[in-house]
Amino acid sequence: MTKLSVNINKVATIRNARGGNNPNVIQVALDCERFGAQGITVHPRPDERHIRYKDVLDLKPVLHTEFNIEGNPIESFRELVLRVRPAQVTMVPDANDAITSNAGWDTKTHQEFLKEIVADFKEAGIRTSIFVDADPEMVEYAAKAGADRVELYTEPYASGYAADREKAIAPFIVAAKAAREQGLGLNAGHDLSLENLAYFHEMIPWVDEVSIGHALICDALYLGLETTIQRYLDCLK
Repeated sequence: MTKLSVNINKVATIRNARGGNNPNVIQVALDCERFGAQGITVHPRPDERHIRYKDVLDLKPVLHTEFNIEGNPIESFRELVLRVRPAQVTMVPDANDAITSNAGWDTKTHQEFLKEIVADFKEAGIRTSIFVDADPEMVEYAAKAGADRVELYTEPYASGYAADREKAIAPFIVAAKAAREQGLGLNAGHDLSLENLAYFHEMIPWVDEVSIGHALICDALYLGLETTIQRYLDCLK
């Protein structure tokens, strides 16, 4: 069964735009769980423009599903993850000023760095995932770094879906098979939506988890959060 982890960064973005605590990030996370999501994802950045480090600390004791913290493993991020000890940490190579994640790791070039970070997180009992492009070599070197899973960066699939979905999914099938051959778990995320998720899952049914935030929160503005989560779950059946 493929799990749906809801990324709640956009909820925090709305809250931060006006100050105060509306919408309440903690309550939205709990509502996502209540409506069927099997995980909650957050991506704290150094400037705290959406999820704040304090949000991460506040979420950990109240969540009932899997907690996934993703981000660039700079020192402050590493300290936060080791303090919180979520079910999963996803390492993403985004620059401090990146609007959103826009590429996976070059796991070959950064092999020694990733090995060190992975070892620290795994020693703390945290499942480790490395964010990679749909490239079998990057998957192979993620395995060599000791990762438990890879997360495929799916923006190229999403952007190519409307024009030719078979062409768009092809490299992801290759990378997903490489992950399976390497004994890695498989996650996916970035720009997955109600339009393209069902086909992605149909073609790669062994994906363990999809992490979805922006599209899901946008859909919830029209459909409501509960209905939206149910529709995403339907795509994964």
